[in-house]
Amino acid sequence: MNKALILDFGSQYTQLIARKVRELGVYSEIHPYSISLERIKSLSPGAIIFSGGPESVYEPDAPHPDPGIFQLGIPILGICYGLQLIAHHLGGRVEKAPEREYGFASLHIIDRSGLLSGLKEKTQVWMSHGDRLEAVPPGFVVTGRTSNSRAAVIENQERKIYGVQFHPEVAHTREGKKLLGNFLFRLAGLRADWNMSSFIRDKVREIREQVGKEKVICGLSGGIDSLVTSLIIQKAIGRQLYCVFVNNGLLRKGEYESLLEEFRRKFSLQVIGVEAEDRFLERLRGVTAPEKKRKIIGQVFIEIFEEEARKLGEVKFLAQGTIYPDVIESTSVKGPSHTIKSHHNVGGLPSGLKFKLVEPLRELFKDEVRALALQLGLTREFINQHPFPGPGLAVRIIGEVNRESLRIVREADAILLEEVRKARIYNKLWQAFAVLLPVRSVGVMGDQRTYQQVVAIRMVQSTDGMTANWYPASPGLLKKISTRIVNEVDGVNRVVYDITSKPPGTIEWE
Repeated sequence: MNKALILDFGSQYTQLIARKVRELGVYSEIHPYSISLERIKSLSPGAIIFSGGPESVYEPDAPHPDPGIFQLGIPILGICYGLQLIAHHLGGRVEKAPEREYGFASLHIIDRSGLLSGLKEKTQVWMSHGDRLEAVPPGFVVTGRTSNSRAAVIENQERKIYGVQFHPEVAHTREGKKLLGNFLFRLAGLRADWNMSSFIRDKVREIREQVGKEKVICGLSGGIDSLVTSLIIQKAIGRQLYCVFVNNGLLRKGEYESLLEEFRRKFSLQVIGVEAEDRFLERLRGVTAPEKKRKIIGQVFIEIFEEEARKLGEVKFLAQGTIYPDVIESTSVKGPSHTIKSHHNVGGLPSGLKFKLVEPLRELFKDEVRALALQLGLTREFINQHPFPGPGLAVRIIGEVNRESLRIVREADAILLEEVRKARIYNKLWQAFAVLLPVRSVGVMGDQRTYQQVVAIRMVQSTDGMTANWYPASPGLLKKISTRIVNEVDGVNRVVYDITSKPPGTIEWE
């Protein structure tokens, strides 16, 4: 099948591999390194890529695949730790390097007939390893080396197994995308047929097969993910889809009324509007733990969906706008990585859910969702709106969520976005938002001492939400935002700017 499987051995770059493969037009899926041979066979991949990883292959608890994977006849590319796994299992020798190689390196190409076809004789690559290959496995030849790695690229053309010591998936490796393309197309014989048109066609077919004649209920959050989910499902099953848009009191200023009208008029969706602000705030009273907030919000949403579903008769399916970064950050089922937080669409769901889930975007990155939205006819203005978390402003209030804290963060957020748009940087940013902190600070306003709350503002740039850099806003813009918030939002006397990138921080504070 025209698909690449990426086996995750714990690399921080595993998701980048998947993205680069998809950018080349090949559908890719990430699976844990422990995937069974039977499961691999059932997926029928045309190529397999081993990710990097932080371990050493000779350590007792190091992650290893089923050795039978090398007998399947499927082309394999090992990256960094993946190369060392190949060597370790196929008769080579891996040892601790005298010096750890981290950062830029110059790759000297010995043979350009296979994996390195079309690359320059010397090209920049990115290294990140403490072990190196000391003895090449039988049947393999060295086709590239660096000053610290005599076997930086190894190839076995007969068995179609290849390994690189560096990371071709990162931007620092200048010709990394060309190398990945050589593996996928020249060596594995795959086709570049992954695009949003084919995705829509395949998903419409899958949804029809999954749902049949049953009804589907879909929660709209006001963001692009849930809207695109609804439009794909509408394309598949038409009026069998019922959307529910809940006013949970956690939306941005004026959003509920304007979006409810737009969903109905512009997109012709069957939308049930539910006023439930009091219900959510009552359940959130006294709650300060972020994970508990998320789970309570998820629970109340499901209760409302179940109530609305009962009014519609029997509804078996619940649709959600879950996307790949949500899955990756909420669960470690894809590989040996740590759970970061529960997302409303993933970890926030209660046990004993009465619905079967329909999640057509589950394997898409955010930029792919935006490309899909264009295919579905959404305007660029809507597509380029900043992501908004499922739990809404609740996760932008560090501490208890109540009407007063919501008023403060909602007004501050509206001012921030207004000034960002005036400065014409909205489309340069991935997200811009305000956070209400659980601290008070001393201030002076009108010659009087104040002891009021602190608002943090956050502006970041990103491509897919997996990594992000804080935006170097001009002092003039920050001054305008700070002055307006302090002057116009009653109860705030201090504004701070968050200059933390992801990693080490997440984009949202909770």
